[in-house]
Amino acid sequence: MNASVRISVSSLRAHKRRFAGTFLAVLLGVAFLAGTLVMGDTLRASFDTMFGNATSGTDAVVRSAGTITTPGESQGVRQPVDTGLVSAVEKAPGVAAAEPDIQGVGQLVGANGKPIGGQGPPTLAGNWIDDPKLNSYQLAEGRAPSKSGEVVVNRGAAEKGDLRIGDTTTLRTPDPVKVTIVGLATFGGEDGMAQVTYTGMTRSDAEKYLTAKPGEAASILVRAGPGTGQQELVDALTPVLPKGVEAITGQELAAENTDMISGQFLSLFTTFLLVFSGVALLVATFSIHNTFAIVVAQRTRENALLRALGASRRQVTASTLVEASVVAVVASAAGLAGGIGIAAGLQALFPAIGFPFPEGDLVISGLSMALPLAVGIVVCLGSALLPAVRAGRTAPLAALRETAVDQSGASRTRAVVGTGLAALSIAVTLTGVIVSPSLWLAGSGAILALAAFVVLGPVASTTAVRVLGSPLDKLRGVTGGLARRNALRSPKRTAATASALMIGVAVVSLFTVFGASLKATMDQTVSRSFAGDVAVSTPSFGAGGSGLSPRLAPAIAERPEVDTAVGLGRGVAEVDGQGRALTVTDPVALERTFDLGDVKGSMRDLGDDGIAITENEADEQGLKTGDTAQLAFTDGKKQTFTVRAVYGQSELAGEYVITRDAWAPHRTQDSDTLVAVTFKDGVSAADGKAAVEKVATAYGNPEVQTRDEYAQSSAGGIDMMLTLVYALLALAVLIALLGIANTLTLAVHERTRELGLLRAVGQTRAQLRAMVRWESVLVAAFGTVGGLALGGFLGWVLVKASDGASDSAFAFAMPPFQLTVVALVGVAAGALAGLRPARRAARLDVLRAIATE
Repeated sequence: MNASVRISVSSLRAHKRRFAGTFLAVLLGVAFLAGTLVMGDTLRASFDTMFGNATSGTDAVVRSAGTITTPGESQGVRQPVDTGLVSAVEKAPGVAAAEPDIQGVGQLVGANGKPIGGQGPPTLAGNWIDDPKLNSYQLAEGRAPSKSGEVVVNRGAAEKGDLRIGDTTTLRTPDPVKVTIVGLATFGGEDGMAQVTYTGMTRSDAEKYLTAKPGEAASILVRAGPGTGQQELVDALTPVLPKGVEAITGQELAAENTDMISGQFLSLFTTFLLVFSGVALLVATFSIHNTFAIVVAQRTRENALLRALGASRRQVTASTLVEASVVAVVASAAGLAGGIGIAAGLQALFPAIGFPFPEGDLVISGLSMALPLAVGIVVCLGSALLPAVRAGRTAPLAALRETAVDQSGASRTRAVVGTGLAALSIAVTLTGVIVSPSLWLAGSGAILALAAFVVLGPVASTTAVRVLGSPLDKLRGVTGGLARRNALRSPKRTAATASALMIGVAVVSLFTVFGASLKATMDQTVSRSFAGDVAVSTPSFGAGGSGLSPRLAPAIAERPEVDTAVGLGRGVAEVDGQGRALTVTDPVALERTFDLGDVKGSMRDLGDDGIAITENEADEQGLKTGDTAQLAFTDGKKQTFTVRAVYGQSELAGEYVITRDAWAPHRTQDSDTLVAVTFKDGVSAADGKAAVEKVATAYGNPEVQTRDEYAQSSAGGIDMMLTLVYALLALAVLIALLGIANTLTLAVHERTRELGLLRAVGQTRAQLRAMVRWESVLVAAFGTVGGLALGGFLGWVLVKASDGASDSAFAFAMPPFQLTVVALVGVAAGALAGLRPARRAARLDVLRAIATE
């Protein structure tokens, strides 16, 4: 074994350039994985510290015990507590202070007239708590609000909106409120809670604008006296609290807040990054395997000589694996250092582009270092295993032959197995998306399709390269013909080299197709369901934004140009014990502005005790017109409603509709998510839109859009998602290009004598460079075309599977422009990957090349 190690080390020293591409592929894959894990640990620790600091003075929290959670929402809505409880809480043993905590939504408008935040993280407002230990926010500059209209805002929000102490601005609650900034605050020592914005008001203003009626608060914060522990305080509070109200420790509150972030957003974020790490490592696997396969093929004579001199198969195999181990360990260790750098870069980058991450020192745990190191070593060794075994099987008589070249390719067995996998993948996929909709079956079919593409690669490469390279004979003459023949030499090598790029392009194409389909679905939904002329909305997503004032729709409806203006609000309730989202609106105006499909019953007769539901929900709940259902609201009250209408389409109208009169007794902070407007006959689009904009200006200046503009803006988050996806997938494509460049470099070394002979018979250096570059372009074109086909198929599978798993109808769309750009980038990248090998080939000394064995 020692001899094997010495041979491996000597070989690495003599041929270290051969493994440059493998080294970089492992390094990049490990770096991205390590960076993701370090970033996740850092964020969790930062949020732990931030929430711990912010709630360090709160020893107990009194709040409603029950929540109503709707499908798709992980955080439920709680019933408010009566602020009259404060006096009873203050009298409990061990209590030093108690303050009501009123919370709601309030979005500040910046100095430029545009809203601050709203792109994901919440935009919060509440009463400023005078007790500094109970207040999560600490006053950093200025003073606390003392009269109506005065507010304190977090310093991060003020800086983002270019606001200063003394400035007057608008706070959307969602009714616009003129406020004057009198103080700036920090949260847990930071300028804010990540990208969350906060506005602190007087208690009377908070009750006026953020609650349905005075005397309600989200919770009561309690501080213990000296010598009283948190659990002891909770035990003392519990007997004085009414039924349905609970007390928890401040530590439990901090843990809940951290879990809410870690369990939802951070888990999703890190999973998202880990998926791309997996794609990068999968692409690296193909590049690594190809490198070792070529090196082993080129060293056939050398390995045979070792066998002839007495080396066993095991020793030759071990020698190759030792080389792989050295590359794996060194590259993975370098990848760990690169991962720490990536994490530091992400920590600086994401807050700059609006992602809600707090500041904090990097947290580097043992697992975050050990796991990427192990994965890098396993991936590298696993990729080199088959070539190593092949090296060990080299017969001693092979020493009498010239250096072997990997000529393996399209065997009949491979064709049969690949065809069988392709047929099975199609059958499983069609079953999962058409016959019996199932995401699991569709996903299994997609994995089988990927396997079929990889297995059939060498079979298809010969035909594909001939077709793709046929124009080269005419365009580039002999040079083009030689490039095509070189790419055809080893179908298996060409396919393995192209497979790495194929996977990267396939994932890019998959997201491109899915993103385009989501846009088409949104456009289809708006076109089919929304019969209005313009839509008024606030540009926000996630938990951000303040919504629209419920008074905006009636104000717009009074304009002479307007026929109908209907606002869509949102409420929550338990319907027969299950949490459901309610659409709060004028059902008559809703029916005139939206296409609800076939309506059974009457939307006009809902009143304050009637409800309308979709056909799907009616079937699921076993309800029909005339039946009754009990609704339990967040205020703890229950009411029996009669189903007075069942409608067909729910895409924009929601699954449950109740009137504003029915919702009013149970509402909290009331707001609309959308106002749809229809103009009177004869009113032009420009005149009608101008009239609506004039009214909207007085209500915080929300955005007024045509139907097409609304559809495009509703899908605006998709473009942001795709931009991030493309940036992350650039790593996988880079690794694939390194694989192409490495393969060509090894091929140049393999063909040294042949290249020398070509130069000797008159081929110029420029022609030689062009030949190598065009070979690279052909390999890249094969991988790109295969990736586009696979990505398009997987995109179709994902869209159809989503369609089957959702009540909404998904539209499938293939964006020709974006896919053309992907194809051009793939081919251009192939040309780029061939530059260095081409330059190296052109620099060969002709006489030395001819003399090479």
